[in-house]
Amino acid sequence: MQTNKDKIITYLLTPLSWVYGAVTWVRNKLFDIGVFKEEHFDIPTVCVGNITVGGTGKTPHVEYIANILSNEYNIAVLSRGYKRKTKGFVLANSKSTPEQIGDEPMQIFQKLGTQLKVAVCENRSEGIKQLQKNFPNLDLILLDDAFQHRWVKPKVSVLLTDFSRPFYNDKLLPLGRLRESAHAAIRADVVVVTKCPENLTPLQYSLVRKQLDLMAYQKSFFSRYKYGSLLPVFPDEAKYEVSLSALTARDTVLLLTGIAHPRYFVRHFKQYPFAVKVDHYPDHHDFTRKDIADIQTLFKRLKGERKIIVTTEKDAVRLSFNPYFPRELKPFIFYIPVTVGFEDNPDGSELIPTLRSLINA
Repeated sequence: MQTNKDKIITYLLTPLSWVYGAVTWVRNKLFDIGVFKEEHFDIPTVCVGNITVGGTGKTPHVEYIANILSNEYNIAVLSRGYKRKTKGFVLANSKSTPEQIGDEPMQIFQKLGTQLKVAVCENRSEGIKQLQKNFPNLDLILLDDAFQHRWVKPKVSVLLTDFSRPFYNDKLLPLGRLRESAHAAIRADVVVVTKCPENLTPLQYSLVRKQLDLMAYQKSFFSRYKYGSLLPVFPDEAKYEVSLSALTARDTVLLLTGIAHPRYFVRHFKQYPFAVKVDHYPDHHDFTRKDIADIQTLFKRLKGERKIIVTTEKDAVRLSFNPYFPRELKPFIFYIPVTVGFEDNPDGSELIPTLRSLINA
């Protein structure tokens, strides 16, 4: 039930949402009728994105697709490099930093840099051209977070939506989280419902598929997060291994997050007996000297026989390059890697064979 405050906020934001929706509708219509030109490339491109603001698990899904398809194709991942402090085309290399290419491309490069190329460019068309020029043997480019970047016409478009807040139940900015109308999902070849709970029932699958209301040419899949073992953020400073299952009710874990929606991350740790304290910052947060000092003070005040800090994989990328992080804390901070797993499809189809078929069509 809405409170009076909620009703006032809805009343104030609804007209702004209408204006935003009108602007995005006109923009999309101009692309649809050819006034704005979508550029086609002879190299296949696979776009992985969403129509909501953050939190759909884009990076783990890009990594999943890139890791498998890199066994068959010469792949490059192209991102805009959100919140980087550089401009134009930048190719990731062993000396790259999150400031130069962004935290998510940096994470992808650290995990898959020996298997594929990673680059950033706010102008995706220019980025593709630079990649083709520098690496003529490339035969597939993954466009990271490019669903709204309609200046490039992808060969295959993959749309992600969060199980707990699917696009069909959301509203346009600023009233909701939609970047454009839910009708934009019609541009997707594949829709992946992400962050699903385990053991979904056939009825739940059926209800979600019905509400997705996909066209005959569109395929839907369901994925869930799979958490790995704790790893040190600073391997050279690590003094001991830590297992979540070995921690007891006498221990305390400080969860340090700078992601859009930390509830899934926090929920994973709530199943263990140890005490949990959460210190949350905005998505892609650049931790300042004061932030680090506050984290250090908070950690010192925690009670517990054993105390550790656990952060997300994306935050670990930024923190590992942070010049303010104190050496005395480095042995006690860990991150937990995330991968994705896919639920069995009733029709027997699988994501990678489906993508492979669409790429080669």
